[in-house]
Amino acid sequence: MFEVYRLGRVPYRKAWDMQKERVRQIDEGDASNQLLLLEHPHTITLGRGSHAEHLLLSSEEYARRGIDVVEIDRGGDVTYHGPGQLVGYPLFHLGEQGNDAHRYLRDLEESLIIALRRLGIEGERKPPYTGVWVGDEKVAAIGVKFNRGRRRKGYITSHGFALNVCSDLTYFDLIVPCGIREYGVTSMERLLGRKVPMGEVMDRVVEGISRVFGWEAVEGARSS
Repeated sequence: MFEVYRLGRVPYRKAWDMQKERVRQIDEGDASNQLLLLEHPHTITLGRGSHAEHLLLSSEEYARRGIDVVEIDRGGDVTYHGPGQLVGYPLFHLGEQGNDAHRYLRDLEESLIIALRRLGIEGERKPPYTGVWVGDEKVAAIGVKFNRGRRRKGYITSHGFALNVCSDLTYFDLIVPCGIREYGVTSMERLLGRKVPMGEVMDRVVEGISRVFGWEAVEGARSS
């Protein structure tokens, strides 16, 4: 089982603190596996593998444009979050799934590929990169952290995926997304040529994760 929380728009740092607290609760046996689904205000995050040259503006210019820049503890390089992008944070104890970090990344990709297919988009993998792609454009980015349990054996995941539903793609021009210069980014809206209800996308993503991980999804509290 995993609990699904649809939280609306949440500032990045608040959501990060929420993840850390809930990972602790899962480790101590006080909370179940859960999936946080939300959007962020305009934010650029710098993973542990990020490079300063992949930020194309000064910190002052990002601030002037209302974009928060945050150094975080996930793997990966520079990425963008903002309105119209569905961000998912699976907080899963992988001890129940064989504790296989590589498999977990592939399972996340497969979950999103299934969800996109249900919505009329044929996504695919593009080795050696992570994420989900349509041709040479990425529609979903993945960046995770594997937290070692202190009380429970195995990893507990945090961070996760960012699926461009109706994102303003011009914001990606302000960085080198994931450090990849030779390929682009896209959105579901651009691929389908129409608006896509965020609620429907969430439903399909939950279904995809439930199918791939073999767990039942139970709805938790919704944002008011």
